Amino acid sequence: MRQQNPAISKGIDWSLVWIYLILVAIGLTAIFAATYKEGDPVIQSFIGFKTDYSKQFFFFLLAFSIGFFILLTDSKFFAATANLMYAAGILMLLLVFPFHSPIKGTESIIKIGAFNFQPAELCKIFVALALSKYLSRPETDFTKTRSQLIAAGIALLPAGLTILQSETGLALVYLAFFLVMYREGLPSAILIIGFSAAALIVATLLVEKITLALILSGLALLVIYFTRRYWKRKTAFLANIILVWLLCVGVQFFVVPQVFSKVLKLYQVERIYATVGKDVPTEYVKAHEREQTKNSEKKKDIDYNVRQSKIAIGSGGFLGKGLLNATQTRYDFVPEQRTDFIFCTVGEGFGFTGSIILLGLYMLLLFRIITIAERQRSIFSRTYAYGVASVLFFHMFINIAMTIGLAPVIGIPLPFISYGGTSLLTFTIMLFILVRLDADRQMVLR
Repeated sequence: MRQQNPAISKGIDWSLVWIYLILVAIGLTAIFAATYKEGDPVIQSFIGFKTDYSKQFFFFLLAFSIGFFILLTDSKFFAATANLMYAAGILMLLLVFPFHSPIKGTESIIKIGAFNFQPAELCKIFVALALSKYLSRPETDFTKTRSQLIAAGIALLPAGLTILQSETGLALVYLAFFLVMYREGLPSAILIIGFSAAALIVATLLVEKITLALILSGLALLVIYFTRRYWKRKTAFLANIILVWLLCVGVQFFVVPQVFSKVLKLYQVERIYATVGKDVPTEYVKAHEREQTKNSEKKKDIDYNVRQSKIAIGSGGFLGKGLLNATQTRYDFVPEQRTDFIFCTVGEGFGFTGSIILLGLYMLLLFRIITIAERQRSIFSRTYAYGVASVLFFHMFINIAMTIGLAPVIGIPLPFISYGGTSLLTFTIMLFILVRLDADRQMVLR
């Protein structure tokens, strides 16, 4: 191929392309294993566009064709049009509000004929490009607070619009872009504060209020005691310790209850508490009295999904039951086993060995992308590569964690594996833009 078409193949990192093809093949196999009906002719059902695996196969052909044309595109095109594409993405998100079709509780999908289009998925590409464009500008000084706020706004604006479309899980993916900002100079204190806030929220769910307040107070007193020599010279340090303690207690007693009572919906609260293995407190149930009758079966369904997912993965054993011999996923014991819970299809059919191979492929993909990122001369290309790695990592980690009960069920797909045309198209375009940029890695883009 290189000899026949050197202009296309020159500089292409084929390892990324091969890993992509292998992952898509695994995804098609998993979707086939979960949805194939006994007696259906395999070849005809694959080309008939009536089964899920047939549709996914045609989505792949479309996505790969677009990826091929991306490889023919000048790398400068992506830097030159990044802001325009971001504006187009925001416009698509805004068009969702008047033209959406409510499907499974979400209002983020536009139905176009027989196809469901989700702009919030595709917009991740535009955010990655726009953020790379902004951070690569010569006049951008990312040590300044103003620049940091603008970069955060680029990521959080589509996230906010996605939340308004009842797609909280997908909105959380945009937080992955803060890892990109951290690589480009975002102070580590911001990430520490973010992770600490998350840990405090989890502690609030697990520990009784008064007990947690006493623990926080004890920790504050210990810090004050062991740093007494320092804050006696700088009284502002003592004031900061007291301020942090007040903020933590305030989050525990006021912020978390307000969010769980008035911001989150009842089913979201139930999913979070189901993950930590606790019942929803009475105060939150009462706060959602209007939703309670409507969603009375939600918690049972959520517990059922995760429990069946664990059974499916565990029943696969070391080598799995075989492609079409699985019972939990083949007979619909696990809801959404072709989309959100596709990992348990792999776990049951191919066992621990198959799961480890899949995880190994993801790790290899992420390692390769990071290696590619660090060899770029252009800040634009490097930042974009880290954006792709961050989004893929977030999707992979959260999706697998929720199938084994380590994260709330927030409904995000497993990259290249889960059924869904928009998802496959989005991840394919993201990856092939990176392949194109890397092919011209000696070029400095802005």
